[in-house]
Amino acid sequence: MEKTDLKPAAVFRYFEAVCSVPRPSKKEGKIRAFLINFAREHGLEYKTDEAGNVLIRKDATPGMEKCQTVVLQSHMDMVCEKNKDTRHDFDTDPIRTYIDGEWLKAEGTTLGADNGIGVATELAVLAADDIKHGPLECLFTVDEETGLTGAFALQEGFMGGDVLINLDSEDEGELFIGCAGGARTSAEFPFPVVEAPEGSFFFRITVKGLTGGHSGDDINKGRANANKLLNRFLTALAQKYDLRLCEIDGGNLHNAIPREAYAVCAVPMKYKEAVRVDLNVFLAEVEQEYAVTEPALVLDVESEAPRPKVMEPEAMKRFLLAVYAVHNGVYAMSQEMPGLVETSSNLASVKMQEDKIVVVTSQRSSVLSSRQDMSQMVRAAFELGGAVTDTGDGYPGWKPNPSSPILRIAVESYRRLFGVEPKVKAIHAGLECGLFLEKYPSLDMVSFGPTLRGVHSPDERMLIPTVDKFWRHLLDVLAHIPAKA
Repeated sequence: MEKTDLKPAAVFRYFEAVCSVPRPSKKEGKIRAFLINFAREHGLEYKTDEAGNVLIRKDATPGMEKCQTVVLQSHMDMVCEKNKDTRHDFDTDPIRTYIDGEWLKAEGTTLGADNGIGVATELAVLAADDIKHGPLECLFTVDEETGLTGAFALQEGFMGGDVLINLDSEDEGELFIGCAGGARTSAEFPFPVVEAPEGSFFFRITVKGLTGGHSGDDINKGRANANKLLNRFLTALAQKYDLRLCEIDGGNLHNAIPREAYAVCAVPMKYKEAVRVDLNVFLAEVEQEYAVTEPALVLDVESEAPRPKVMEPEAMKRFLLAVYAVHNGVYAMSQEMPGLVETSSNLASVKMQEDKIVVVTSQRSSVLSSRQDMSQMVRAAFELGGAVTDTGDGYPGWKPNPSSPILRIAVESYRRLFGVEPKVKAIHAGLECGLFLEKYPSLDMVSFGPTLRGVHSPDERMLIPTVDKFWRHLLDVLAHIPAKA
């Protein structure tokens, strides 16, 4: 299969164009300019707001002028993750895509189909002259991945639609009518130092090769968290030997399950071989635990040059125990929607900053009080370890509406096109829809998209045949939007 054979051709052509434009979160200037230039070239009305969101309007096709106005919505930014051995500058370099069987992938980086395929789909609709639709507004928001700041900043009156179709879902054949709300909790642990003991063996412990993934969509799939595995082994060493911590680092993004982590430590020289033996025993144990979900798991130890300073022992103990105690993974399942994760937390990143260690976690729940409780639980564990903690305001969830008119239209369309019933679901990941409802409480919303896997990691990939089904479904829905009441 060649890229020129991909269908729908317009969608894949615009997706390649979007992949050529750098678009990290909070650095959307280039993709915003691309969208504005597109609108100008096609003679379409557009506007932007102070946050950097872009709205492009297109008139209805003849005979559909009285239909409800539909907003197609996606976000401009992408998660920027790469493999350690990949040379790529997300601020300047295009995403290099390739085909592997039925999947579209990127060379050593995230693909950015989350949510570049939504952007590309909107552009293909805007550029087409043979698609039947009522009045359209295409909304492109900024910074969805790291703060939802575009959706937060959206002002009343910026868009005027009656129906919103979010194009940021990742399972073709599934229609989403609800999502979790979320918040980020951070902790700052003091990193007091003392002189490194003489006669120490310095070494680096590395965890790598994990699957990672989206901290919402993938949190229930039994995948290992690199920060948790590393901390687990360090805590075991600290209980047996005079362990000293020199340096620690793991994970990057608050909404990604961390794939890699490392620590530089020291023990008395006489325990040098014991550490290696313990690592082999620990590796055998966790390989068995994660035999299905983490087949490429790697833990290794290598010698390091001596360091002059190490973390003060009591501060290190409090830090290790607090991280060990903090909850990670699914906490509760929904009682209303079978199979839906209700509440979870992700130990996302551990970073050293001068005289402190900063730990970032994210909590999600479809029930606000449960999300608040989960955040407080995480803070309690960290504060018992001596950390200064903070939980952000977070973002709201989107309460499902099974009686939604646009849901009924989408279900009937899917059944008519493909002869099967789509699955109607809520998602544990965050979508911008909850924030839209705060500003536009009368919006009728649904979310769907093609099948993506491994999002927020360099394993991200898009199932090519599902893009055509998604496209056909979207066009059929647009053709059946009713007239305004």
